[in-house]
Amino acid sequence: MDFDFDNAHLDRIRVMFIFPERPTMGPAEEKADLEFEEEIPFSPSQATRKVHAFDFESSQLASHMGFSHSWSYKQIHIRPIRSIYIVLIKAKINVLLPFGPLAILLHYFTGKHGWVFFFSLLGITPLAERLGYATEQLALFTGPTVGGLLNATFGNVTEMIISIYALKNGMIRVVQQSLLGSILSNMLLVLGCAFFTGGIAHYKKVQEFDKAAALVNSGLLLMAVMGTMFPAVLHFTHSEVHFGRSELSLSRFSSCIMLVAYASYLFFQLKSQPNLYKPIEEGGENNDKDSDEDEIPEITHWEAIGWLFILTAWLSVLSGYLVDAIRAKGSVEVKY
Repeated sequence: MDFDFDNAHLDRIRVMFIFPERPTMGPAEEKADLEFEEEIPFSPSQATRKVHAFDFESSQLASHMGFSHSWSYKQIHIRPIRSIYIVLIKAKINVLLPFGPLAILLHYFTGKHGWVFFFSLLGITPLAERLGYATEQLALFTGPTVGGLLNATFGNVTEMIISIYALKNGMIRVVQQSLLGSILSNMLLVLGCAFFTGGIAHYKKVQEFDKAAALVNSGLLLMAVMGTMFPAVLHFTHSEVHFGRSELSLSRFSSCIMLVAYASYLFFQLKSQPNLYKPIEEGGENNDKDSDEDEIPEITHWEAIGWLFILTAWLSVLSGYLVDAIRAKGSVEVKY
């Protein structure tokens, strides 16, 4: 808070400081006080010293307040720099970030689409990792359930953006191969690595999973497999009622069903049965150690949200150049 005093207020404070009000006294005390004042007259030097002391204290107070304001301003200016250092410089994988601008320069100044594709891929790699980091930082403020959903959503945003650009350019085969690779990697590679590393990290105890949550996830997985398999079976068996149209209608219907199922899953996880997705407690001593070693967020939740938007925007830009390089390379090969 600021103290704004004019000269009149300062004079009043000085007079009150020099001649403070005395408490009410009885006749005997007043008489003794008068006799004491007659014996010891008032000295002007004492008043001068008191005034100087008051001025010194006022200057000290003002300097302290000015220091606090300057410190807060410095904190406001230092925090963005610290956030940039943590997100864009601190991690070792960020050495690949310059390949993104380099891919854009190669796209405009050279016709080497292979190098543009390679450098764009290198530039996208750290962006995907930093997206995961920002999501994890935001999950520390939202809780494990919402954090898991954010991680699952932004973990696939790279493939989603590339697929959208590929569809806009009519590269349906690229989208199909991307979806197939994503499904196989998440079903087999990621899940197998999670089981393997979990068994190594917690080799002294059995990994436990909630039965209801596992059944829900298995049902969603089965629905996704059926939605992908039925149009393919209809196409390869040539059992369509109308050539081309039946397959397209079934694909659109399956996609709508899967979107509704995913929305129902979100409601089930966040509102209906949120207790099913809480971590299973296994032993009191280990839980105490885990609670003591809770991860402290390195950036604020608003900074995490801002970085999610910034990284997603830059990722979409590089994805556009990546898809353009694939299309240009394919058109050149067709000509030859």
